[in-house]
Amino acid sequence: MTNPPSLRDLFRHLLQAARWHRRLLAGVAAAAAVYFALHALSPAPPPTVAVLAAARDLAGGAVPERGDVRTLELPPAVVPTGALRPGADLTSRVLSGPVRAGEPLTDARFLGPPAVPDGSLAYPFRIDDADISALLRVGDRVNLYAATSTASGTAGLLARSVPVVALPTPRTASAGALIVVATSPETATRLAQATANSRITVALTPDTS
Repeated sequence: MTNPPSLRDLFRHLLQAARWHRRLLAGVAAAAAVYFALHALSPAPPPTVAVLAAARDLAGGAVPERGDVRTLELPPAVVPTGALRPGADLTSRVLSGPVRAGEPLTDARFLGPPAVPDGSLAYPFRIDDADISALLRVGDRVNLYAATSTASGTAGLLARSVPVVALPTPRTASAGALIVVATSPETATRLAQATANSRITVALTPDTS
């Protein structure tokens, strides 16, 4: 049968425990001091500004949707003038030309409002003669005709005095030219049907309404 520890032994064990805890606390305090010293000496992250950028290549005449844009963090010194910020309403904004993926979007990239009036949509279509598009300017109003290649066929009027909202720069050496007009959904449907079996041509008009 073992003898109970004496008071001297208990006192010695208490001193050993106290020394061990002091060493542990001292180590923790030293590690914390090193951490906070390094944190204080490390440089603060550089400031950035959140802007909207194209999430993919976008064509001229397009109205960007939610999946077409993303947020990009840029240093303040390189943020372009007129950069659009997150939360900007793009539902009625029409791109005046193509935009590459990752490019920050600025107000200069869009046609001035009201490019596409309420109740209308931006409809792109291609004409065979690219020289005709060289005569057009954004804001011009045109009549749209569907012409067949047969001698007996006549050109039918598809729409009258529709505004040109974009003349996208061609991305390839394809024939013809792309024109974007603001028109009603019903006219866009007629244009889509006519494009399938006829040739679309335009005529400038002095109409302002």
